[in-house]
Amino acid sequence: MAISHFARALGSARSGDAPAAKTEATELAQIRDRLREAKSDYWATQADVQAQVANAWILYADGKYDEALNAMSAAADAEDKTEKSPVTPGPLAPARELYGFMLLDRGKAGQALAAFEATQAKEPNRFNGYAGAAKAAEALGDGAKAKANYEKLLALASGSDSDRPVLAVARSFVASN
Repeated sequence: MAISHFARALGSARSGDAPAAKTEATELAQIRDRLREAKSDYWATQADVQAQVANAWILYADGKYDEALNAMSAAADAEDKTEKSPVTPGPLAPARELYGFMLLDRGKAGQALAAFEATQAKEPNRFNGYAGAAKAAEALGDGAKAKANYEKLLALASGSDSDRPVLAVARSFVASN
């Protein structure tokens, strides 16, 4: 149930609908609190990280960029300290990866690349991780690293006839570099 609220909170905040995102973040906090009361510490921690990420994106949607970056960094640090349950595949959207996108959007490509690379080390073979790392490397002028990440992205999507814009960018970049 928390994952649905998390997805809606992110989607709402990233599309500029902060009020809807706040509603979903409130739901996440309530789920976290109920899980704590039930002594389900692992899941309470997961819901707490999701609430922190949602609140960071709400701050971002409200134009409070420095506060948002600080909040997202704290959420990523909190997620890094959690153990992954053996019965779950990992986070839907890792906080550090989302932090990378936030940094990239603010023009902090070097820090963004470091965030994406840290995510790749912990959560390998993530489509958005490769896409973000490639964009950050490209913004830094590191063509070799951008190409390597775009190639990994294309390999991950091999056999797909997807017309996702990031794949078109990746194909174009790899072909010309």
